[in-house]
Amino acid sequence: MRLTLDEYSQHFKMSKEMINSKLRAKKLNYIIENGVTYIIVTKHSVDAKKSTQIDTEKKRTAQKPTQKPKTTVSMVLSLYQKENQQLKEKIIQLEEKIDKLIDDKEQMLRDEMNKIEKVYNAKDEQLKSVLELINAQLTAQKEQTIHEVETLENKVTHKEEKVVELKSYLKSLDITPQEKKIIKKRFLEAYSKDVRIIKRNDKLYLDFSKYDYSDLLEH
Repeated sequence: MRLTLDEYSQHFKMSKEMINSKLRAKKLNYIIENGVTYIIVTKHSVDAKKSTQIDTEKKRTAQKPTQKPKTTVSMVLSLYQKENQQLKEKIIQLEEKIDKLIDDKEQMLRDEMNKIEKVYNAKDEQLKSVLELINAQLTAQKEQTIHEVETLENKVTHKEEKVVELKSYLKSLDITPQEKKIIKKRFLEAYSKDVRIIKRNDKLYLDFSKYDYSDLLEH
């Protein structure tokens, strides 16, 4: 059996000073568990009555509920103040997190806008290059068309130069006036049935670029 210092002092009617003196002199057997000193006693050193009394007191001590400290107004206020302070700290932390999230989102939006702006700028440069290329091609085609029109006009003018008035042509020939009258009459008679003869403003014209008039110009 093992007893605490209080139990040993009460049942053996011995002061704690004397018990400690005996412990220092190693006249009592004891052990220490979790900082508590227990004195080892044998059955024969304690009579049955005392042993029963000790066991009963131990049971009462074990069954006796520990009294809870009384709750006071100051304790309640202190508890509320502590919880209020904790809530304030949590609110501050949440506000800081919200501000950081807003800043991060705004930065992401700014970065995205910068990316989109760069893409559009690149597209604008590409479109500008394409438009400049198309404009250059159109200018080149226009110049080519102008040259072609000028060439065509020159060809038409050259062809028109081959269309001559019959009267002027006859003047250029080394023939007599009588022969000129005969040839002119021949053309007038053939005008209605010969497509080679052109008439404009009551004047007859010859197109040497297309037709041969050797049969009508005989003299």
